[in-house]
Amino acid sequence: MENKPQVENESGLIISEEVITKIASTASLEVKGVSGMASAPTDIKGIFKKDISGKSVKLMERDSEMVIDVYVSVELGARIPDVAVEVQKSVKQAVQNMTGKAVTRVNVHIADLSLETAQAVPAQ
Repeated sequence: MENKPQVENESGLIISEEVITKIASTASLEVKGVSGMASAPTDIKGIFKKDISGKSVKLMERDSEMVIDVYVSVELGARIPDVAVEVQKSVKQAVQNMTGKAVTRVNVHIADLSLETAQAVPAQ
């Protein structure tokens, strides 16, 4: 059985990495201009470990620091710097509010651009 990474907050509550990544994904998708989550590129180590499906959210915790990497797809026409800043704010606030654990940094990776535009309604 594989041990999943876990995060412990100040009160001793243990929160699984999976829960934190879901919070971060949901917070990212709520930002205007984000069309979806994208897969992180896999490195050569991941290929040899049979882990070829990149995650959309990666969590790294060292000492008292929590760093979250988020990989998103942005809608065509969205201003990328504005979307990235809003994703950072949204993810940091959501994770801190729900877990009580301080997030020191949120790295936003624009991994894809959604080229699909809304279907035009035919004139009648």
